Amino acid sequence: MTTPEPTPEPRPEPSPGSTPAQPSPDRVFRSPLGIASGVFLLVLAVVFAGDAVLRGEGRAPWLALAGLVLAAPLIVAFTIRPAVYANDRRLRVRNPFRSITLPWASVADVRAGYSSEVFTQEGAKYQLWAVPVSLRQRKRASRQAVRASQDDPHGRTSVTADVRRSASRTAPTDQTVADLRELAERHAGSPDAQGEPRVRWAYEIVVPAVVGLLLLVVLVVTG
Repeated sequence: MTTPEPTPEPRPEPSPGSTPAQPSPDRVFRSPLGIASGVFLLVLAVVFAGDAVLRGEGRAPWLALAGLVLAAPLIVAFTIRPAVYANDRRLRVRNPFRSITLPWASVADVRAGYSSEVFTQEGAKYQLWAVPVSLRQRKRASRQAVRASQDDPHGRTSVTADVRRSASRTAPTDQTVADLRELAERHAGSPDAQGEPRVRWAYEIVVPAVVGLLLLVVLVVTG
């Protein structure tokens, strides 16, 4: 549980011809482990493909290049690309093959079970790939919470101390989901947070992957 932030004062209505208020800076949520593993896999793929190009014979270099064109976008899609951006107007979810923009008024709930998910008012559900659930971290946080309650069974610890230590007794994913849920509840009624969900396909990922797959299929079939 994070320390509650003060309730923002209502924004005045902009006068005709005035410049609209700028949204707050994005809070970015990503998986450092996913990024590190993605960089490692990309380096590994380039090394193997480069070795095949330099030392391979016949069609081996072309197969290696086609495989790299196919593998590189997929590695980026599932490791480096996923991210969640949140400001006072909307939630933007960048998943492997799609980007979903959700004004806060369209968000019904944010939950974390076996995966992190956001639900819209229309009943649609989108997974938050950038906020993976770790059952190990959740169990560790649960053990810390139980240990804290045993150390202070009568609740003599001050409220201030409890608030400061609560983050250590909450799994990082659950804390992130709680922060996003708080943002949704706080800004859902804001005039700047109205609108419908928008979904965009990540063609910068899909197109290279499809091209690499077609090249690989053509090389295998014509071999």
